[in-house]
Amino acid sequence: MAEADLDAVIRQIAKAQNKSLMAAVKKRRDQIMARAAKAKDKASRDQYRLIAKSTMALGAAAAKRLQNSAHNAADSYARAIRNATEEAAKKPVKKPAAKKEIQP
Repeated sequence: MAEADLDAVIRQIAKAQNKSLMAAVKKRRDQIMARAAKAKDKASRDQYRLIAKSTMALGAAAAKRLQNSAHNAADSYARAIRNATEEAAKKPVKKPAAKKEIQP
């Protein structure tokens, strides 16, 4: 049943997106920390560090929301497929009526 595996595919894609998003967030944080290292005074250095910390927190929150949305979508799909198969099993299968052959 290839359709039943779609929820696993949804989860895999979300995991890949989560990894790429976190990599981008870490790259951005590192850029801001590099600016903090080059800062001339303590106030601007502390401000850059705070921005870097906030960037990491917001990026992690966005990744978490993305992951939760993907899990919800995958669970919903799996539940819909399970319900559809249960409904199909409940309905009696109608056999086509045998055609009566007319003999001359």
